Amino acid sequence: MFDFLMTPEQLKLRDEVREFVRSIPREYILDMDADKIKYPKDFIRECGRRNLIGIRVPKEYGGRGLKWVDDVIVAEEICVPGYIFGCTWGVTGDVVTEAIVHFGTEEQKKRFLPPICKGEKFAAECLTEPRGGSDFFGATTFARRDGDDFILNGQKRFIVGGEGADYFLVYAKTDLEAPPHKGMTCFMVEREMGVKTEYLYGLMGCRGGGTARVVFENVRVPKENVIGEVNGAAPIFYQMMVPERLGTAAMTIGAARPAVEIATDYTTKRKAFGTQIKNFQAVSFKVADAVLKLDTCRSVIYTTAVAADDPNVKASRLRRLVSQSKKFVTEQCWDAVNLAMQVMGGIAYTDVYPLEKIVRDLRLSMIWVGTNEIMTLISQHEWYKERAEELKNSNKRDSEADALNAFAAGEKIYE
Repeated sequence: MFDFLMTPEQLKLRDEVREFVRSIPREYILDMDADKIKYPKDFIRECGRRNLIGIRVPKEYGGRGLKWVDDVIVAEEICVPGYIFGCTWGVTGDVVTEAIVHFGTEEQKKRFLPPICKGEKFAAECLTEPRGGSDFFGATTFARRDGDDFILNGQKRFIVGGEGADYFLVYAKTDLEAPPHKGMTCFMVEREMGVKTEYLYGLMGCRGGGTARVVFENVRVPKENVIGEVNGAAPIFYQMMVPERLGTAAMTIGAARPAVEIATDYTTKRKAFGTQIKNFQAVSFKVADAVLKLDTCRSVIYTTAVAADDPNVKASRLRRLVSQSKKFVTEQCWDAVNLAMQVMGGIAYTDVYPLEKIVRDLRLSMIWVGTNEIMTLISQHEWYKERAEELKNSNKRDSEADALNAFAAGEKIYE
């Protein structure tokens, strides 16, 4: 976020995260990318020690009790050493905690939130299945009743943090006869209940984040671990769109920023034809465009964060805003890092600079937590509903009439 929009407390928070990020050893970053580290437990533990997990979790449960505007400040900075740092931080401290804070019982909040916020326990959200991810309500993972417990069977895949997680937020069918949106339940499943994980994906980027296949074979889950209501997962899923998508968008800015900074410095130092290459507009204009994209993304993120903090903003409108933010920001950041790579030329395509890693990592941003095509689907759906409602009771000028032949007979035919 822009520093001129930050309060003194927010500037202090930003600098606190920057200091932490600077302390991460380069070897740790390289070992994650090489899959020598399969899940960054030391990083998450240190986040917990510094009280940087659960930024919006109430203080009484171990979080900071702050707002979305504060959260996006941390999200941008936490991703500077690599996108996967933000992914693992966000899943455990933003996404899973969101479900517990909003839908958990008091006992569940006291049980699960403090160890997550302290970095003592790690959490993952289990949504995507082998048959697909975007069709959430088409999930085939099933939990059947067995007395007061549920017996869970099924499989989730591409689960960020799955390899290291102690807690798994799992969505499963619990009523096969009910309509899809009324027959799913959300569970907090603990690893010791018999969860199996496999770290088996050769990822293009974002390595070292514990991305795993998660398998449930007759896993017994007590009713005390149901989050929300039985067959009531739909409201939880809709709420989770906010941290998944707004958080992802803010993180993407932080992951893209180093590419633009490195390209700026490189084009200042590098000379060709007797002058610094930044003096060629073919170079400097691309850098300017990349900076414009990042600044515009920050504007979008800040506005959406303000909306997320405002209880008067309708849930449907917030869904549109976070979906737009995720699509717009990830695509603009992708363009920005490619512009940065282009002005650096061949050297950026090697591992002499981290540009190639940033490009590999950022490609995930347009796919995970809902593809950008799904973001467009949600945006158009909510916008058409908003416009229809607005037409019923609007104090806006009717601009359709402002044309010379607006009332010409027989011209406006709709069927």
